[in-house]
Amino acid sequence: MKHPRILIVEDEAPVRQMIAFNLHRAGFAIDEADSCAAARTLVANNRPDLLLVDWMLPDSSGLELTRSLKRDDSYKDLPIIMLTARAEEQSKILGLDGGADDYVTKPFSARELVARINAVLRRSGVGVSEPIVAGILELKPDEHRLLISGKELPLGPTEYKLLSFFMQHPERVYSREQILDNVWGRNVYIEERTVDVHIQRLRKALHDSGAERYVQTVRGAGYRFSAEPEQAG
Repeated sequence: MKHPRILIVEDEAPVRQMIAFNLHRAGFAIDEADSCAAARTLVANNRPDLLLVDWMLPDSSGLELTRSLKRDDSYKDLPIIMLTARAEEQSKILGLDGGADDYVTKPFSARELVARINAVLRRSGVGVSEPIVAGILELKPDEHRLLISGKELPLGPTEYKLLSFFMQHPERVYSREQILDNVWGRNVYIEERTVDVHIQRLRKALHDSGAERYVQTVRGAGYRFSAEPEQAG
């Protein structure tokens, strides 16, 4: 299994080196950038699996770097965690609204940072490398592709994350709140109804193949993914 590649974007060399040392020990491959310009070059030349971006950078802000990457169709699904000394709620909301997948406030422990990174990678499907097969569906996390009966089906980034989560946890019922925590993250301020909207979009994408039945509603409880025939009642 390949080691997930993390790009650390931090202009303070001692902080960047400390983070790199701890993440390398945790089994990650590491690239480093000390500015937004250097980060953009590295992202283009050697796409990482996740970015750690400091809020304050010399040539622009980490928030603006995050926003610009998320506006680009090539990088809109690239996971980003913001690092900042700003602990105010409004700053967190700004970072998350800007497209960040999570937000870690300095000072933080290496253990917490690794746990946050692993959680975001799981939600994006990067933490899994082997293809996942369920019925006529085959998910290829390394390639970020879904195949149905051998033919690729494009999915939106959120629908892909949702299906990836379901296929990694088949036959188990999840409430809307649990799905929000696992797919969107605990620090995202959105309504539980958002889950229903994206479930509908996922089912619509799977409809022509007949695989929409894999995403099952469990009345009064939530949703379950199963390639087995849905039970009556």
